[in-house]
Amino acid sequence: MSSLRSFLHLLLVLLLQLPTIKPLQISNLFETWCKEHGKTYTSEQEKQYRLNVFEENYVYVTQHNGMSNSSYTLSLNAFADLTNHEFKTNYLGLSLSESDSVIRLNREGVSIEESYLMKESDVPSSVDWRKKGAVTGVKDQGSCGACWSFSATGAIEGINKIVTGSLVSLSEQELIDCDKSYNDGCGGGLMDYVYEFVINNHGIDSEDDYPYQGRDKSCNKNKLKKHAVTIDSYADIPAKNEKKLQQAVATQPISVGICGSDTSFQLYSGGIFTGPCSTSLDHAVLIVGYDSKDGKDYWIVKNSWGKSWGIDGYMHMLRNSGNEEGMCGINMLASYPIKTSTNPPPSPTPGPTRCNIFTYCYDGETCCCASRFLGICLKWKCCEGEFAVSKDHSSSLSI
Repeated sequence: MSSLRSFLHLLLVLLLQLPTIKPLQISNLFETWCKEHGKTYTSEQEKQYRLNVFEENYVYVTQHNGMSNSSYTLSLNAFADLTNHEFKTNYLGLSLSESDSVIRLNREGVSIEESYLMKESDVPSSVDWRKKGAVTGVKDQGSCGACWSFSATGAIEGINKIVTGSLVSLSEQELIDCDKSYNDGCGGGLMDYVYEFVINNHGIDSEDDYPYQGRDKSCNKNKLKKHAVTIDSYADIPAKNEKKLQQAVATQPISVGICGSDTSFQLYSGGIFTGPCSTSLDHAVLIVGYDSKDGKDYWIVKNSWGKSWGIDGYMHMLRNSGNEEGMCGINMLASYPIKTSTNPPPSPTPGPTRCNIFTYCYDGETCCCASRFLGICLKWKCCEGEFAVSKDHSSSLSI
């Protein structure tokens, strides 16, 4: 299977080098692309529409890659059959209201902890937290606008590894389902509110225990009580302060907001990204390091669109761009969790819940009435916690 994918990818690369392409060639290229990315469509009309969009993106990619002065390349990646409007609607998710901005501005003056960050004089010329084992594998948010949750869990995963020596992949789904005070699941959110949620909840569950579903679901209260990792506080980095951001990244992986909605960002495949992009923040990512190449400084940015996007899921974004807001606004909304304490011991496995003398439900399940007559439950069954009807409230009498 891997050899087939490699062949299809090579074929795509070779076809992209053609200066012009005829209708039959673009159709064949599209069929090859569909096989590589597992794309199917509900009707011939839908497929034809996607082919037309694909051709427009093909023209955009070839024109950009033909520019000799560009420091980055584009490709027909998994988003190549989407218009830019469709892409923006489904694959972003950073939500920053005017009131959020005011609250954050008030926090910035007091929240950054100088003693916690690496001293500016000790900041190295390059950092890559992946090489230090503090970054989990690239994840894929799908068409759920929950980038904020992936950015925040990535930052918590990083500092947890640094403090405890253990790299634990954490549950974005718990945040989507349960963090509802300010965040809105697949409808968008903000990393600072994640940190507040994790602090108030006394921790967050692991991804293994509360896996990603890619859609809004009811909060699993049993999983909510499980605390694989804790944090103690969090801090915001003052906007437009790239030196302070570099100092923070030298200390740990950092959550940031960016503008990720431009077509060049959508179809990015490699090199140092220099725009075009605005500074209207609409996407959340994780900075896991920084470096320089050929006289250009760049951030190492972990995205949450799977490994088929960018450089195996990462982007190299221009650093020290000369714009105080940073490339794509990357200097405007940076924050990080603070952890100094150890994690709590694993929660003991709860015993079974007794529904009646014949039925017991185990961890992650609870009692549900399978058959009822005149308000009396005649037969019990076990179901997932989020679908449960409490045994205590279902009837005053059970059999």
